[in-house]
Amino acid sequence: MNRIFSLLRSLALAVGVASSALVAQAQAPQPPEIAARAYLLVDVTAGQTLAAKDADAPVEQASLTKLMTGYLVFDALRAKKIDLQQRLPVSVRAWKMPGSRMFIDPKMQVPVDDLLKGMIIQSGNDATVALAEGVGGTVENFVKLMNDQAKALGMKNTAYRNPEGLTEPGHTTTARDLSILATRLMQDFPEYMHYYATKQYRYEGTPASNSNNRNLLLYRDPSVDGLKTGHTAAAGYCLVATAKREFPNVGTRRLVSIVLGAASENARANESQKLLNWGYTAFDAVKLFDAGQAVDTPAVWKGKAGTVKIGRPEAVVVTVPAGSGGKIATQIARRDPLVAPFAQGQDVGTLKVMLGEQTLREVPLVALEGVEQAGVLGRAWDAIRLWIK
Repeated sequence: MNRIFSLLRSLALAVGVASSALVAQAQAPQPPEIAARAYLLVDVTAGQTLAAKDADAPVEQASLTKLMTGYLVFDALRAKKIDLQQRLPVSVRAWKMPGSRMFIDPKMQVPVDDLLKGMIIQSGNDATVALAEGVGGTVENFVKLMNDQAKALGMKNTAYRNPEGLTEPGHTTTARDLSILATRLMQDFPEYMHYYATKQYRYEGTPASNSNNRNLLLYRDPSVDGLKTGHTAAAGYCLVATAKREFPNVGTRRLVSIVLGAASENARANESQKLLNWGYTAFDAVKLFDAGQAVDTPAVWKGKAGTVKIGRPEAVVVTVPAGSGGKIATQIARRDPLVAPFAQGQDVGTLKVMLGEQTLREVPLVALEGVEQAGVLGRAWDAIRLWIK
């Protein structure tokens, strides 16, 4: 009898767990149907993925490649290896590039500023090669820099064979890697992001054709301010789009959508818009802590101060299904005991943010202030106290 009762109770428990899982699954917002080979939607402000389909499947990069080219050019500008007004020569190789062009030729010396506009707004393959040669010396050396940077950013499934994105064996990436690149591009080089929001550009003396930015969302949605389109026969129509919208109590909330392999220029814009709108309406952003706000103030041993404030230099924001913000729970895990000295910004723990049984984010916590080591007597006294403890 006891065995039967135990089996029944185990069965009831299993049914209960399964039911809870189904309820949790049912409560998760379901993304709209997206007509694309692969897609990904990321809340950059919260650092969370909101929707994905085949996010790790290898795909052709097309002109989305130019996001990495831009990253390296911006890095060279910041390091003062080049400057925006510096004029770069146009090689025969750049001049003869097929596909989208800025229409520059070897008789020209073109400022880096204009080459960036030609690469980003016009998606010019000629401008891209000119920049690659200007930064890397040769295209081949620049491609090595691209692959090295991809590894440094954690883009595990990306390989570059050229700087412009024309179809070439092995020149592939994934939606997830593109989201890493897009996010880091915006975070690392905010001073150059205005290029991606520019709707029209033509270099003086070149044909007026191909002067409009192909990102149709720039003309349709005022919250969209980037980033890059791509198209080849093999890749289909692709778009990495980003938008920022303001919300009460949270401030700016930025999303990035990656839509790969859509059927047309209009389709990639429509599907991207659908994803972005869904992300903003199906989810709420909740600010848990302001920038620099102490998440906890734990005791410090062997320090000149008895406690240390820990938190994040930026606001801690999480994204949850609409209406579920009141169900958020947090846990703090840290090293114990915390022994001085501590440098400001030093990692000291983790904030786990949960919604029910689901972990939404694990946020590294850092010391918001430095704590110097105590003198000999203070350290000795705390050593005794720690030994007793």
